[in-house]
Amino acid sequence: MRLLVTGASGFLGSEVVRLAEHEVVPTYYSQPVPGGVRMDVRDRGEVDDVIRKVRPDGIIHAAFQQSDWATTADGPANVALAARGTRLVFVSTDVVFGGRSEPYDEDASPCPVTPYGAAKAAAETAIRAIDPSAVIARTSLIIGYDGQSQSERFVHALAAGEPGALYSGNIRCPVHVTDLASALLELLDSDAKGPAHVAGPQAVTRLDLGRLIATRDGLDPHALPFTPGPPSDVRLDSTRTQTLLRTRLRGVHEFLAA
Repeated sequence: MRLLVTGASGFLGSEVVRLAEHEVVPTYYSQPVPGGVRMDVRDRGEVDDVIRKVRPDGIIHAAFQQSDWATTADGPANVALAARGTRLVFVSTDVVFGGRSEPYDEDASPCPVTPYGAAKAAAETAIRAIDPSAVIARTSLIIGYDGQSQSERFVHALAAGEPGALYSGNIRCPVHVTDLASALLELLDSDAKGPAHVAGPQAVTRLDLGRLIATRDGLDPHALPFTPGPPSDVRLDSTRTQTLLRTRLRGVHEFLAA
């Protein structure tokens, strides 16, 4: 299989490239990667041209820009249109949901309350209309092992005295980047279609997550500033998708154990 990975210079995309046993063609926008092809997902003609030249058998679409609607919403639609007939796994997010007192399963309807969540929800709608066989892999906060994730960098910045605070009212289900990348590759090779939830089985607040990261990295977890922040409980229930996977999605207390 020839696999095209968008956003291959990013945190998740680079891990997918590292783990893939397929022939991989990575794409990037601003930060070149070895053997990569530049592709601006906002440009439908450029997307068409790259996919026509590469002729992939599968695509994992991990490219996004949190503050840019065109990249996050229009980009996936452009990829899905150009890739019709090609196996597609699209990486979405837990914040397509607005928050409630019980976890969201794959049958829950998106109800975003943030611009980023709305962009991802719009991309999901477009992809499901263009290619009903595509996988929409919703995930949560992605954590690594070398301090490179956004959450880890933020904790280190707070510990160094930079402004900001961790929210104690925001509840998520963090996932390890290696578990997530492995699961995406499995879903690519499976018969799964539609929404799939690929998040960790343990829910924690952003404050608790920050303290776990700090403890692992030898920082003082109780010195981190925090605030309640806007209350939001967007736990993903990944039970159904986990039954399809060989990869075990570990809980945050396991993969962040000091």
